[in-house]
Order: sequence, then C-alpha cells, then structure tokens
Amino acid sequence: MPIWSYAALIATTLAGATVNGALGYGFSSVTGSLALLFMTNRALNPAIVLIEVVFNAGALYVNRDSVPLVWRRVLPIAVGLLPGVIVGTAVISYVNPSILKLCTFAVLLPLILVQAAGFRRPIQSERSAGFAFGGGLGILYSVTTISGPPLAVALSNQGIAKREFRAALAIVRLAESSLTAIAYLSAGLITRPSFGLVGWILPSIVIGIPLGARIIHHVRTETFRRVCMSFDAWVVALGLSTLVRELSLVDGAGAYVILASVVIIDTVLLYRFFSNPTHAPESHRPVDAIAAS
Repeated sequence: MPIWSYAALIATTLAGATVNGALGYGFSSVTGSLALLFMTNRALNPAIVLIEVVFNAGALYVNRDSVPLVWRRVLPIAVGLLPGVIVGTAVISYVNPSILKLCTFAVLLPLILVQAAGFRRPIQSERSAGFAFGGGLGILYSVTTISGPPLAVALSNQGIAKREFRAALAIVRLAESSLTAIAYLSAGLITRPSFGLVGWILPSIVIGIPLGARIIHHVRTETFRRVCMSFDAWVVALGLSTLVRELSLVDGAGAYVILASVVIIDTVLLYRFFSNPTHAPESHRPVDAIAAS
C-alpha cells in the first residue's frame, strides 16, 4: 500500500474516532465510507473489528453507571446478534459488501430523515422486535463493520436518554464486535496485512476518543439526539453517493447529488430544530424559556 494511503488512513480514522468519542458510535461508519475508497474490505474490516472490541469495552466501562438501567432492554438485540454474525461471516466471501451497504443505506436514509424531522413511533414489543433487529444487525456488521446508524435510529426511536443511549450502544457494539472477531478468527479472515493496520489506527483512537468526549460533554440530551441523526444522515448519504459511483450506477460527480440533497434537507431541519426555543443554545434562548427548562 503506498505511503499516501497510510496518511489517508490515519486522517480518516482520527475523524471516525473523534465522532465515536462524541456520539458513542461512528468509527466504522466514517472509516468504512471513506477508507474503502483506497482499501479493500477484506484488509480493512478485520482491523476495524479488532480495534472496536477494545474501545467498545472502554465505552462500556465509561458508561457503566447507566448499564443497569438499559441492559434488559437491549439484551434481545445482543442475543439476536449471534446467528446474524454467523450467517454474515459465512457469506462474506460470496456477497458483494457494496451491494449490501447500498440496499441498507437506501432503506435507512428515509428513516433517518424522518427521525431528524422529529417523528418517532416507539415499538411496544421491544423483546420480539429486538431479536429480529439483532439478527439483521449481526449480518450487516459482520459483512460491512457498519451498524451505528441503524442502531442509533432504533435506540433514538425508543426515546432512550443520552447517558443510557451511550451505555446501550456500548453493550450492543461490544457484543457484535466481539462475536465478529471470534467468527473472523475462526474463518481465517484475520490475516497479517489486516492485523498490521492496527498499529497505524491506534494513535488515532488514543487522540480522537477523548477529544470527541470532551466536545460532546456539555450538549443537551435532545440536541445530542439530533446531532446523532444529522451525523447518520450525512454519513449514509456519503456512503450512498460513493457506492452509486463505485457500482457505476451514476458516473462522475453526478453521484454526489444524493449527498448534496441530503445536506440541504438536513440543514433546513437543523434550522427548524435550533429555531425552536426549547432546543436553542442557552445563550440564544429567551429568559423565560431558560427558566422553564
């Protein structure tokens, strides 16, 4: 791999680690969307999975006080991951990951934008829905290493607050990364080249995770939830545009019309969100709105 690719990998993973430190997820979403422009899935995926085992364990430790409040709610998802990871690992050599990501992102993007617009419809039967969702999530993660956006949409839809949200994410993501690492190892997918990438990525993790955590520390719960949705929309739109171009469905810069359209729509939604006195920063909120909060 040329030296410029390593430099690009460091920059990409630093961005992903910063986002992950802030939101509790996003490392594989950012890295998977950008680093695959100059690397292959088979080299990158195992390295990402190995690293995510470590910092998902760290995220769980940091948010350990909130674990008792949410572990029962996310246990069905965690249990459902196992068959999904087994299936995903079994077919990883036969299914085109780009096609799977394209289909997933195409379904996910409208759901994210609807959530960003403020619409939520909580699911009453969390246990039965959780098993099915966990199975699909396991397949998606083991094939693409991306699971943050659909998981964040699901947890946000259920109205889980910021601290509990991060703990729930950590539980599920530690389970999926650990199971996938074991499955990859059993299938012989963890090779010397992919393991060698870990050393290039770790410095970005050490710098980016604390930086992101510091940035997000004072963000209000609803603002935090809205930032998650905005991040998801932009990353999924970037992924869709990249995949449409990669699969030659649209040639050239025209593929990025998807990204540009989502940026415009989300900017309008962000303006509406922050124009609401309830969610405006305190320095821009009326005195009576601040007193009522």
